[in-house]
Amino acid sequence: SGYGVYVYPNSFFRYEGEWKGGRKHGHGKLLFKDGSYYEGAFVDGEITGEGRRHWAWSGDTFSGQFVLGEPQGHGVMEYKAGGCYEGEVSHGMREGRGFLVDRDGQVYQGSFHDNKRHGPGQMLFKNGDKYDGDWVRDQRQGHGVLRRTDGSTYEGQWHSDVFSGLGSMAHCSGVTYYGLWINGHPAGRRRLLIVCHPQARAEVEPGVPEAQSWRFRIQDLRQGAQGCESGRVLQISAGVRYVQLSAYSEVSFFKVDGDNQETLIQTPFGFECIPYPVSSPAAGAPGPRAAKRGAEADVPLPRRDLELDLGALCGQEGTPGGLLAGGHTPHCPGACRRVDQGCAEFTDVLLGPPPPGYHPFLFLDSLHKKAGSRSRGGLYPGGTPPTAQEPPGGSRPEGSATEEQPAAAYPGEYVLMIHDVTTPPFLGRTLPPAFKHLRVVVKRADRPPHVLEEGPEASSGWQAHGCTPEPPAPR
Repeated sequence: SGYGVYVYPNSFFRYEGEWKGGRKHGHGKLLFKDGSYYEGAFVDGEITGEGRRHWAWSGDTFSGQFVLGEPQGHGVMEYKAGGCYEGEVSHGMREGRGFLVDRDGQVYQGSFHDNKRHGPGQMLFKNGDKYDGDWVRDQRQGHGVLRRTDGSTYEGQWHSDVFSGLGSMAHCSGVTYYGLWINGHPAGRRRLLIVCHPQARAEVEPGVPEAQSWRFRIQDLRQGAQGCESGRVLQISAGVRYVQLSAYSEVSFFKVDGDNQETLIQTPFGFECIPYPVSSPAAGAPGPRAAKRGAEADVPLPRRDLELDLGALCGQEGTPGGLLAGGHTPHCPGACRRVDQGCAEFTDVLLGPPPPGYHPFLFLDSLHKKAGSRSRGGLYPGGTPPTAQEPPGGSRPEGSATEEQPAAAYPGEYVLMIHDVTTPPFLGRTLPPAFKHLRVVVKRADRPPHVLEEGPEASSGWQAHGCTPEPPAPR
């Protein structure tokens, strides 16, 4: 009894401390030959009570409660690799409630089991994100709320550390989504679809370019089936077919000035386009008819009756050529709409006249035929053909002719494009653009008015779905 030093026969252990009845009892220090040690309380020869244990092979140190030589109860573990743990332990492992700071500075406070985060807990990640919810074996699983530093918030089900199951997200871009999630993403592949309003008429009144306004609805093919999304920003732009067909247009092609050279836009319809001006007033703003009502008589308009023929709908994965960053195209006013419950509506969509620097070259044969037809009062009411002018640079090239710029779009083939310009992109992904093939053709007296119908299924597998009829928007 009392204080003494004992060296074990194998010389690996050495004890210095208090004894009682021939046993280590009281305060002492057990030294190991490899540099490890324990210093603290002993009871009847066993390491039991408050103490400090250092492991030389790992460099870790535990200070707290011990039972029969193992950390048991409450204590603090300091890790050589960085970080520390304070909380409950069992048989030397984290078990129960605790507070963990890892070597990256990330902080977890909550339940542990078998040395892993398990049960309810809160985590502050090194990038500033905060999570509060359920854990299973070091992974977020169950129900939880994630608040990101960019302002985005997700609340719902988790599995294997990713969004999985029912959940809702309010994204920093303004997009909100509620529904099913699989492997961290909304269920299903989301795509844009352009649907023509069922009550939109295709014919255009003579001499009123403002009547070339149509109404389109943008729908999400997956909307309603597995989730509901709102807030995505969509932008409308247009293109005119670079080389037209004589069956639909009197313009062979547009010659573009050097200062206005544009990259050709690839479309899924088998032809290329150049950017073309299109507008759609914002919600609450006067439409093109209302904005120009009363001033129509002062505008030199070509006397022609036009109607719109809708071709097939199609989409493609890549961004078409000629688009600038963010989905903008030159000569486009950048009309944008936010998606609400999976739909965004563009009303009073207007194709304007060709922009400055775009010089139309007419089909020569078509020009002669139309001149004869107009002399009989055919295509142009009043029998007044548009005047031809010399192209820039002086003489007109042989076999071609140009027409003066009209106050409205020429007959021909156009393409409407809808681009996802949400910033920043929702979950880092921008939806592929959607396309609508338009034909503006001369309306003939022997043809009944053309009513917009569902487009045929496109070759890429996209489908054109109609919408429920709605009353026309007030003007």
